[in-house]
Amino acid sequence: MPTPTTRRRAFALAAALAGAAALSAPAASAAGRADIARPASGGVHLQQAPSASGGKTLTVATNGSIDSLSPFLAHRALPTAVHRLMYDFLTNYDAKDDHPIDALATKWTTSPDKLTWTFTIRDGMKWSDGRPVTAEDVAWTYNLMMTDDDAATANGNFVANFAKVAVDGANVVITLKQAQSTMLALDIPVVPKHVWESHVADIGKFNNDAQFPVVGDGPFILTGYQKDQYLTLDANPNYWRGKPGFDHLTFKFYKDADAEVEALKKGEVDFVYGLTPAQYDSLKGQANITTDKALGKRFYALAINPGATTKDGQAFGDGNPALKNQQVRQALMYAIDTKVLVNKTLGGYGTVGTGYIPPIFATYHWDPDPATAYSYNPDKANQLLDAAGYKKGSDGMRTGPDGKPLTLRILGETNRPDDTQNAAYLTEWLKAVGIGASTSIVDQGKLGDTETAGTFDLAFDSWTVNPDPDYVLSIQTCDERPKTPGKSFAGDDFICDKDYDALYQKQITEYDQAARAADVKQMEQRLYSDAYINILYNANSLEAYRSDVIGSWEKQPQPEGAYWGQDGYWSFWSAKPAEPASSSSSSSNTGLVVGIVVAAVVILGGGGVFLLRRRRTQTAEERE
Repeated sequence: MPTPTTRRRAFALAAALAGAAALSAPAASAAGRADIARPASGGVHLQQAPSASGGKTLTVATNGSIDSLSPFLAHRALPTAVHRLMYDFLTNYDAKDDHPIDALATKWTTSPDKLTWTFTIRDGMKWSDGRPVTAEDVAWTYNLMMTDDDAATANGNFVANFAKVAVDGANVVITLKQAQSTMLALDIPVVPKHVWESHVADIGKFNNDAQFPVVGDGPFILTGYQKDQYLTLDANPNYWRGKPGFDHLTFKFYKDADAEVEALKKGEVDFVYGLTPAQYDSLKGQANITTDKALGKRFYALAINPGATTKDGQAFGDGNPALKNQQVRQALMYAIDTKVLVNKTLGGYGTVGTGYIPPIFATYHWDPDPATAYSYNPDKANQLLDAAGYKKGSDGMRTGPDGKPLTLRILGETNRPDDTQNAAYLTEWLKAVGIGASTSIVDQGKLGDTETAGTFDLAFDSWTVNPDPDYVLSIQTCDERPKTPGKSFAGDDFICDKDYDALYQKQITEYDQAARAADVKQMEQRLYSDAYINILYNANSLEAYRSDVIGSWEKQPQPEGAYWGQDGYWSFWSAKPAEPASSSSSSSNTGLVVGIVVAAVVILGGGGVFLLRRRRTQTAEERE
């Protein structure tokens, strides 16, 4: 992301009646770019988020990106989280222990062979435009994904096994081709048919970001979005589970987490997530700030390009062919000291990576036998590389059987601070075993384009895992490769292992949890041995919030879960504003505003009374 040009915060001047309270307007994002228009006079016009119309606002800082606000297209973490606030799913996950609970569906039954599932849709629910939520909306959403490849972009794996979806009064009846263990974990936002049916023709291009408010049935209603500046939501007063405690929810975009931390300290935002250890430690003990260290649901991995191919096996991209050799891939893992990464990059806030599913999901997490686990062992790495035919020259660097130097390209993301630091360690460790390396740290869009094109060798990779692991398991299957070279695809790393796929099909049809968990662990063992997707560590989720704004809110799962990245909407739905501080202990900002108001009254001599609220004047560069 380019560094924003120097800007000054605008002064907000609003007419007010005598004795009225100070008005507040959301500040501009520190990440503004195209939003800055330059008039001929050389001044700067700054487009700001629309002011919330009364009530309490919870402001979240983010440096994430939005690929689409369409629930049919969005893959990235931020829009996926926003969709959980906008749309209800058929079922939800309990905040305490993640077990399935009712949402759109109030109850469900199955046929004896488990191939027919009947879900009864909640009576009395309404879309935010007043139209009723019906079983027809659910069936229409699912059927569209079953019949339109573009509509299946984000969540098509959930309906790939559906043979038929029909409506029977208030019931949705789903007939399966074969048993499917994820039927109570269908993470599919259900959309209003009467709104979306006009967009079927352009469903692959419609991003749901042109007209506001967006019709939904979740606890919040999307009311505005400006790319790289803000996203705003209002509480749904008619939500069936109850109105959220805050009237407004605003996401403010910042260039990086350093700017977010400064904004939290200044009270410009109320919640930050995805903190680095240094940022997290810097917030400990700060007045009116509460820090939270949670077990992480994400894995952080090194993905190795196996040689990009389409579903039908057509090769493309320019991945290093040396990486098709399992000995070379395993050598890379023995060359990496993951304990150093946990201690240095994470500051001890995490655990060394092992199995594909994070430890927080103990039922499905797998650990390798210590005797065969990848531990830091340069001698072992050298032995494997020698055996693979990559010999060291007099300069200590290796060449392949074709005489070409063994050099690998490392790809990382600017918005993920770990990548830059880890790339430096990785380059050093690879050189120690005779492998050259170059590093490219790019923005999320460029990283996605590069991965899709298959023009990389090694890429840092990170995914959030749900309580039901089916989705992250599915992205490593042969069918999740692209249909055509360079086309966006739902998979992760072009992996195609027929034995892994057979285990995937076995676990998806297994309703006995213990038996299914055994199948999943076998899949993790294959991924570990093949060494195409290598879990380097599982980081703790490091967060912080303003305790003078947020009085209470719920974690998921409890008690060691997080506020951000939940499988549900519990944190933002349950959040309650903090009790106002007493007048004797209120912050100096209040006194400043009152002082300005008094000065304005004196200067203006009692005519029309104007309120001038002072804004901070630091530039974006000064805040970082």
